Amino acid sequence: MTTGVVVTGLGLVTAAGVGTEPTWRAVCAGEPTAATDPSLAGLPVDFSCRVPEFDARELLGRRANLLYDRFVQLGLIAADEAVADAGLDPATWDGTRVGVVVGCGLGGAGTWETQHATFLAEGPDQVSSLMMPMMLPNMIAGHLGMRFRATGPNLITATACASGATAIGVARDMLRQGVCDIVLAGGTESAVVPLILTGFTRMRALSTRSTSPATASRPFDTDRDGFVIGEGSGILVLERAEHAAARGARVRARLVGYGASADAYHATAPDPSGAGVERALRAALADAGAVPSDVDHVNAHGTSTPLNDLAEARVLARCLGPGPAVTSAKGALGHTLGAAGAIEAALTVLTIENGLIPPTANLESQDPEIDIDVVVKEARPQPVGLALSNSLGFGGQNAVLAFAP
Repeated sequence: MTTGVVVTGLGLVTAAGVGTEPTWRAVCAGEPTAATDPSLAGLPVDFSCRVPEFDARELLGRRANLLYDRFVQLGLIAADEAVADAGLDPATWDGTRVGVVVGCGLGGAGTWETQHATFLAEGPDQVSSLMMPMMLPNMIAGHLGMRFRATGPNLITATACASGATAIGVARDMLRQGVCDIVLAGGTESAVVPLILTGFTRMRALSTRSTSPATASRPFDTDRDGFVIGEGSGILVLERAEHAAARGARVRARLVGYGASADAYHATAPDPSGAGVERALRAALADAGAVPSDVDHVNAHGTSTPLNDLAEARVLARCLGPGPAVTSAKGALGHTLGAAGAIEAALTVLTIENGLIPPTANLESQDPEIDIDVVVKEARPQPVGLALSNSLGFGGQNAVLAFAP
């Protein structure tokens, strides 16, 4: 059994704010969100793209801070928005036909770090009995199932920085196969904690522009020197097209293609030839029944690291030619790791809806070796018929999603 799959709801929580609207506004304005982070004081890299403070108890209930690690809080808040945006009432749906697939790279990093410090300082008797249910990565999917009475398939995907996109692709397959009518799919991550940041710093993956955090994330720029770590969540409501039509739902976009691949090359560096990414891209196009000349826009992975940006740009130039308008949201929002692919998928849907391609923040001087049409300075009004959203993860895991009006 096969069927079309559509996007009927979006929810976003990013460093630009809680909700889709502030995120879309900041990205379209090319407005960087990176700032000095007091929680990282004293570290070689002391800035991040952190979600602005919010009252989790007000949004999720009075026990939210006791029961949920921050990565779960972000995912639940994004899902609340997405379900409401889709016009769905979980009290009335058949929960056995509703699935959950969420990408997450690290799980409860904040809980792990806090409880380990307690263990060392105060002994094992002071470690929280809630530590495990707070930090396990699969808890975001479990809590979404409980919150929305979704009793269909329930799982997470862990493909590092491609996790969110992989989740959406897996959810798409479940809908196509008729396993579900609705799937809440996306990604969430909150790993802006000293130990994780130190790990990325030690491997020289992060920008070190501590004197100018706002300009640190510079995808495709000659002076890029690494990514800025961020946190956030993006959740999409995906539905079988027939199910959405039957209930008269607004269709925000169609998810028409998905491709995945492995570089099988290196633990952290992308294959410089881009062969793995190319396989995922071509698979997504074939799945969509499209050819390279059909692609109007690419929301690139674009991390602002020297190796990633160059490898990805070479693939885009080789496979798609000079035509598609390319952007990277990481100049504005930083790199949200396991959530990135889902946040960028949601932005791709908004780009199609609005006929407006956001600029790549902080791109002042494009690397002369990067021969693609990167949107800079201002958002570009342009009708978009087919758009790709690229995600590349450590371990060489790649995922490409294709969306259309």
